[in-house]
Amino acid sequence: MASIQLPDALLVKKYIDGDENALTILINRHQSKIFGFIYSKIADRDISDDIFQDTFIKVIRTLKSNSYNEEGKFLPWVMRIAHNLIIDHFRRNKKMPMFRETEEFSIFSIMSDDSLTVENKIIQDQVEVDLKKLIEELPADQKEVLVMRMYQDMSFKEISEITGVSINTALGRMRYALMNMRKVIDKHQIILTN
Repeated sequence: MASIQLPDALLVKKYIDGDENALTILINRHQSKIFGFIYSKIADRDISDDIFQDTFIKVIRTLKSNSYNEEGKFLPWVMRIAHNLIIDHFRRNKKMPMFRETEEFSIFSIMSDDSLTVENKIIQDQVEVDLKKLIEELPADQKEVLVMRMYQDMSFKEISEITGVSINTALGRMRYALMNMRKVIDKHQIILTN
């Protein structure tokens, strides 16, 4: 006979009421998704393990202090905690993943000239510097969505779950980020191609 799967909200309530096993079920239920998310940003198993553990330490503290507000959104809440701990990790190490060149992503991968001359390399480097400055000028909420979408290749559904806003709000922030960047590009007549 198949066992009935209890909803997250009920397991959270049972854990708050003293049922330690309820937390074990929640962790087992969401472990692969949360760890996978952390590992996709960190790419180091040991550091990802540490952040995963820190995430659930924070979850436990919040639940034990009765400051968790149950709105049926346990997983997005935990993902937001993990996301914030990832950002803290990069801040401590003085490097944000959004500006690291990887084999998977480079803003210049869309440029057609594969054989860069010395002049083109200088131009390319300057374009990258200009683009980073433009992104830094954006309001924090717009910058966060743009970086998650363009540099971390996240869907708007994932972005909305992690940031705790609706998909439409995430889409709107992306739209405003691009509009604001275009305004600055036009105002200062910045050229982002070679």
